[in-house]
Parts: sequence; structure tokens; C-alpha cells
Amino acid sequence: MSLLKQPIRVLHKQLKNREISAVDLAEDSLKRIGETDDQLGTFLYKDEEGVRERARQLDERKGDLTPLSALPLGVKDNISTKNMLTTAGSKILANYTPLYNATVMEHLEKEQVNLVGKMNMDEFGMGSSNENSGYFEVRNPWDLNRVPGGSSGGSAAAVASNQVSFALGSDTGGSIRQPAAFCGVVGLKPTYGRVSRFGLIAFASSLDQIGPITRNVEDAAYVLQTIAGHDPMDSTSADVDVPDYLSSLSGDINGLQVAVPQEWMGEGIDSGVKEKVKRALQVLEREGAVVEEVSLPHMDYAVAAYYLLAPAEASSNLARYDGVRYGHRIEGENLVDMFERTRSNGFGDEVKRRIMLGTYSLSSGYYDAYYLKAQKVRTLIRQDFEKIFNRYDVVVGPTAPTTAFKMKEKTVDPLTMYLNDICTIPVSLAGLPAISLPCGLSEGLPVGLQIIGRPFDETGVLKVAHAYEQQREPLPEPNAVGGEV
Repeated sequence: MSLLKQPIRVLHKQLKNREISAVDLAEDSLKRIGETDDQLGTFLYKDEEGVRERARQLDERKGDLTPLSALPLGVKDNISTKNMLTTAGSKILANYTPLYNATVMEHLEKEQVNLVGKMNMDEFGMGSSNENSGYFEVRNPWDLNRVPGGSSGGSAAAVASNQVSFALGSDTGGSIRQPAAFCGVVGLKPTYGRVSRFGLIAFASSLDQIGPITRNVEDAAYVLQTIAGHDPMDSTSADVDVPDYLSSLSGDINGLQVAVPQEWMGEGIDSGVKEKVKRALQVLEREGAVVEEVSLPHMDYAVAAYYLLAPAEASSNLARYDGVRYGHRIEGENLVDMFERTRSNGFGDEVKRRIMLGTYSLSSGYYDAYYLKAQKVRTLIRQDFEKIFNRYDVVVGPTAPTTAFKMKEKTVDPLTMYLNDICTIPVSLAGLPAISLPCGLSEGLPVGLQIIGRPFDETGVLKVAHAYEQQREPLPEPNAVGGEV
């Protein structure tokens, strides 16, 4: 059995007691990657030599071990890693190696985590299936004919298949939570501003947030404890205290007020998904929670607002990739021709689509009709949540309207693909913390349960998720990939 199936707490105890070594963990990770990655396509870059050397040094080093010491880590490829390729899944950054670490990587290196490599992703985070990578697609470890979700699909698939102990992803409109749901793992999107974005390659700066993907809720609390906190290098970082997340995992939710949006349990949500979410709500009720139905009246406008706001910010953020300063470059007859050739060749179809959408919505004569109106809708959605949180402690519903869909099933229809984020986008627009965790299987595929909290109440979100997880029936392991799980 893979060592990496064990919770962080157990691995830490085994390391302290010298029952296992850092080298054991490193070799277990590399062995599992060797058995499965040709089928899954999770890694864009692996530092096998560095992983073994760091493990050897950790075993030789005398001193206290942190809870995350020696644990093999995968990092989404839009998070800057010093002296290690960081491409954001795009050919336009094919040879880009940062000279600095993202702040989250600085935190994790202090904890002596062992970075295995960079995880595949939809190009610049733009996608819900991980079929938009500039290099190769990722497949779901539960069924190789299905998508792992996006854009953090490589991170989620790697955790689900025991390639790494945990991974980092980024969430703009659901890109941590949705792949976590599709791959049967835990994905946490913190409150906007809770975790530093310094060193995260920007897609939509008012929405992007880094968070952990783990095998269980307690592990998510361990990782969030390490990466959360104010960062003067990030102007959007919130200067608020970081609580002790692990102490919140008490299992006691007696009297908890749970709101269930009726819009997330009606038309457009797969019957198998609804059934599993309803069963999860029954578990919460048995544990003493009070569950009531509510309405998010402006939710129908969330997807449309998001796909105006996010592309608008993307069109601005991606303007820097012009072949002049760094990254991919194709020479032309003149400067404009060089710009055109570089960007046409370096960006994939989905990135081009969103740049054009964003540029159009920001253009003269259309700004008020589209971008400004979308910002007003965003405010209304945030106010909808504020009204609910005046009475309720958490909002609970499905993470995605379906289980993992088949490869190529939605690539021909971008609108159908965009609607797959209907349950996650409103949370991102409001900047709220949310977690996805498995709540059972529908036709052999994982279903994700989404738990949403007040701003900066990750403690409450983790508490409810952990309480449910302790009562949930055990899930089987994904078995679509080779090797011993």
C-alpha cells in the first residue's frame, strides 16, 4: 500500500518515531508517479533528482520535524517556483524559470516540504476539464475516459492517485473545488485575501486564490495553517489573524444553522448528485444541525457576470506576454507582426477566446453595458450571501452539477462547459471560503459536497466538513490506473 494514502498526522508520527524516512516517502511518490503518470498526464515537470537529494538531506538533518516535513508536494504550474519551470500550462511560457518563489512556496519550504514537481493545468487557469493545457490533457484516475476537472486537474488527479501527499491549486471560478469533486478528494478555496497571491501567475486578479488539495479535511487544515497569513508583497492580502484551524475540528455541529440554496437542488443538477447531497444533509441533521432551504435570487446571472469580469481581467493581465520582455517569441517583419505571430502561436484557443471576450467588454461603447453591469451583478450576489449569513452559519450544496464528464464531451460547446461551474462561480464572485469534499459515488464516480462560510471563517467551514467526513461511509480507491494503491 502506498505510504501517501496515510493522513499527514500519521506520516508525521511515523517520521518522528523513525518508522519511515524521508527517502521512503520520496521513493514511494516517484514509484507511484512512474506507475501512473503515463496514463494520467498529471505532471508537466518532475524534479526526481532534487526530490531524492532533499529527502536524503532531511534524513541526515538533526532537528525538529514540522507536520509537513518531508511530505511529497505537487504544485500547480501557475505558482512560481524558484529555479524550476513555471509555464502556467502555456506554450508562451514554455521556457520560463522564475528567479523567485511565490510566498506560499516560501512558507512551505520553511516547513521542509519536498517539492516533487509542477502539475498540469488548463492554460492560464482557463478551463473546467484540463483539456485546455498547452501540452497534453489530464485524465481522471477513476475513469481514464473522463476529465479530472479544471483548471487544477493535475493537482487533484495526483492526490487522488497517491502520487503526492498533497498539492496546491488555484481557484478563480471553481478551479480547486470542481476538480476535487471530480477526483474524489478535498479542495479548499480560502477567502479572497487569506492566502498571498504573490508569485501566482494572474488570470483574474480580483478572483484568483491559492488553496490546498488533500485526501482529507484535517490535511487541508494543516496546509492552510502553513500558507495563510498577511503578506506585504501582495496588496490584496488581508491583514487578519490566522486562527488555529486544527483546533476547530471538534466534530460538534449541534445547533448549527445550515442553508441549502434551492437553485442548486433543482433543474440542471444531475439526479445522482442531488441524491448524494441530500444524504449528506441528512447526516448533518443527525449530528444536530438545522437544515433549511433558502434562495440565491441572483444566482442565474452569476455565470454570465463571471464570464465578463474574469476575461476582462485576463485580457489586461495577459497583455504582458508580447514576445518582448520574456517568454515565447516569433520574429516578424515588424513589431506589430511579431506581436501577432507570438501571441497567435503561443496562446491556445480558449485563452484567445477569453482575451477577445474581455477586450470587447472593456472597449469603448461597451464598458457600461457589459463590464460595469457585471460588476453590479457581482455586488448583488455578494449581498445575497450576506443576507443568508445574517441567519445561517454555512451554505451547503453540490460542488458541480454533474460527476466527471467524458473527454471531448463539452469542448465543442464552450457555453455548456462554462455552465459546469454554476455552483462554484457565485462563491468566487463573493470572495467567500468554500470546501469540496466527497459525499459518495454516483454510477461509480465521486460526487462533491460544497460547504461555504462567511468571509475569513475557514474555521467554520473546516469544522462542518470534518464533522461530516467523520460520519461518511468510506469511499473506495480509484482503480483506473495501474500499480498498487
